[in-house]
Amino acid sequence: MGARKRNAAEANKAELKQIAIAKLNNCPTSPRKMRLVADMIRGKRIDLALASLRFSTKEAAGRLEKLLLSALANWQAKNEGKRIEDQELVVKDVHVDSGRMLKRLRPAPQGRGHRVRKRSNHITLIVDNKTITNKSTETNTAN
Repeated sequence: MGARKRNAAEANKAELKQIAIAKLNNCPTSPRKMRLVADMIRGKRIDLALASLRFSTKEAAGRLEKLLLSALANWQAKNEGKRIEDQELVVKDVHVDSGRMLKRLRPAPQGRGHRVRKRSNHITLIVDNKTITNKSTETNTAN
């Protein structure tokens, strides 16, 4: 392995050490309904995200809250010795993709059948430390 490739791999490894990922596959909720809840917490601090999920009336909020707690446990396992309360953790990203679809038939008038699609989704949640980078100062120093 060349030096440039090794340096890039070490930088990626150091970056992945700071973030924690949690995934939930085949969640039996439609992706459209789950995206509404995911948009509520994307980019928020952990305590605010947990509070908004806990007091939300949507069914998808309970599943997403459990996933966020799992991501926090993953972060704590990676960063032993650090306390969650001392860090400024944020929900960096939430991806909601469509999962498998169960196809059922429902009786319709005149002997026909209508197809019912029971959708599911895959959720990926990433928790990271809050980093403030000002891109305008980076461009000024480059000039």
